Amino acid sequence: MAYLILVRHGKTDWNKLGKWTGHAEADLVEEGIVEARKAGVALKNIRIDCAFVADLRRAQQTFVAICDSLGLESVPTTIHPAIKERNYGVYTGQNKWQIKEQVGDAEFQRIRRGWDVAIPEGESLKAVYERIVPYYESAIRPELVKGKNTIVVSSGNALRALVKYLEKIPEVAIAELEIGTGEVYCYDLSEDGEVIGKRLLATNEEKGKV
Repeated sequence: MAYLILVRHGKTDWNKLGKWTGHAEADLVEEGIVEARKAGVALKNIRIDCAFVADLRRAQQTFVAICDSLGLESVPTTIHPAIKERNYGVYTGQNKWQIKEQVGDAEFQRIRRGWDVAIPEGESLKAVYERIVPYYESAIRPELVKGKNTIVVSSGNALRALVKYLEKIPEVAIAELEIGTGEVYCYDLSEDGEVIGKRLLATNEEKGKV
């Protein structure tokens, strides 16, 4: 048996400003560093054998803070674009709450959390799913089958896509899933890599508000 640990990065400067970040770079603010360290504390009783981290600074900064809080000096780590955040296209850098006022609650929820909602010059959640799931199956799951406890650090929509796959969440229900900054999901996997249990080791009451 092995553990699959999913961690959303800590709060960033763009999160605080209410900006859609997508593939743009943003750095953790002090509050985000604290969230990342708390995520590390939540993992103190779990051995981490390998890591997969999105190729964005906020994910890498979060992983560094987790390692610092755990006193980990060296973990085999793969940084890869397949597990990075959704590309928000033309919405990148725009204030999401101003967009909500312009388009209304229903359309805003479709854009932000819908399954197959295209964004000009960007991606739908379905498109994120179609790049992250094959990578999970080819690169991450084999480590779990070997019995290695594996941590994945990325952004909200990338992790939502992966959670949809792991938990077999229907397309019509995926809009209800929110993953807050600094939250930690821990899945128990069987010897053949199937999910047999789940725990939330760190939660964020502000989920959906940033």
